[in-house]
Amino acid sequence: MNAPLSEAPGRAQARTPTLLLAATSAVTAANVYLGQPLLGSVAASMGVAPDALGAVPTATQLGYAAGILLIVPAGDSRDRRRLILGLGTASAAALVACALAPSVWWLTVAGFALGLLSPVPQLITPLAVALSGAHGGAGRGRTVGTVQGGLLVGVLASRAYAGTLADLAGWRTVYLCSALLTLFLMAVLRRALTAVPTAATTPYRAALASLPRLVRHPLVWRVVVSGALVGIAFGAFWTTLTFLLARRYGFGATAIGLFGLVAAVSALASPYAGRAAERLGRRGASALLTGLVLAGWLIMLPGGTALVPLIVGVVVLDVGVWGGQAVCQTVLFTLDPALHSRLNTVYFTLRFLGIALGSLAGTLAWPAGGWPAVVATGVAAAAAGLLIGVIPTGRQPFRDSGGL
Repeated sequence: MNAPLSEAPGRAQARTPTLLLAATSAVTAANVYLGQPLLGSVAASMGVAPDALGAVPTATQLGYAAGILLIVPAGDSRDRRRLILGLGTASAAALVACALAPSVWWLTVAGFALGLLSPVPQLITPLAVALSGAHGGAGRGRTVGTVQGGLLVGVLASRAYAGTLADLAGWRTVYLCSALLTLFLMAVLRRALTAVPTAATTPYRAALASLPRLVRHPLVWRVVVSGALVGIAFGAFWTTLTFLLARRYGFGATAIGLFGLVAAVSALASPYAGRAAERLGRRGASALLTGLVLAGWLIMLPGGTALVPLIVGVVVLDVGVWGGQAVCQTVLFTLDPALHSRLNTVYFTLRFLGIALGSLAGTLAWPAGGWPAVVATGVAAAAAGLLIGVIPTGRQPFRDSGGL
């Protein structure tokens, strides 16, 4: 039998841990994306071409996917608080290893370890839902959207922070400062967070073994595959953006990092995206948000020679990507709470495999055909994600968790 969840706290009490967990998502998610605006600085420091560093963000995303697959399922039957604190501390050590990297190979391996130890946001979202007592209605969508908004701010701000600090104090300082910030946050969480009874008693091996069965569920399959395809479009853009801005526009690390703040406006839309899933339904919300990803790529096509379309396209694309992620999680969390960590596992494993594949595809498309080839890659992935996302699930009720 599932252990009962603690009683829902008052609205003010519920909002406080949600905001704290959103901040945790911001900091820990930022660590995964630090390397992207640093590619030029690292290449100059190590005396290699920037293209040779394309493996670093790819390795980090692959590590992130592996961490989600192997660690996050434990959140259904283990204390998520302890998991979050342990992973946060270990990821700080990986950040130090990145700072000490003497070669591209070392940085690639350390980047993989950093990704492997960083799936904290995927444990935070179901914990936030449990702590807030938001298991239905608009409350769940609002909680998911708030935490996802924090994650988005972290991802986007990390580029500005990393690029600016790299110009001022060097790229190694970026990793060291991030390690200290992560350790500080873990100390705050250790005092502030309380344990929440687990929603399931499934052994770890059984939880891992159940993942393929979860993916076969019609609703889950459509959500996670569509999310993976959007991930390809996302990864192709943010990896090759560094090459575009550095080579075509002559931007340095600071300007490249600040470019991430251009897309920060999408954080404002994230809390509303979860509600869109409840108001428009899965298909309507997916069509809206994934359609924005596709539109963003098309707007950016002239971005190889004109900066304004690039800026506008970034905003549109990121609203679609991050709003769509909030929609996907809200939809998945309509299913059995005892499965929430595993549902996050299957969604984000495929999501970040998609981002890693997109990073690789973008790195290959750039030398093959320049910016138009990168845009073609993003458009194809987004269009496929749109198609999968709007496929109906037949007669199965939207909230039915049967067969899982």
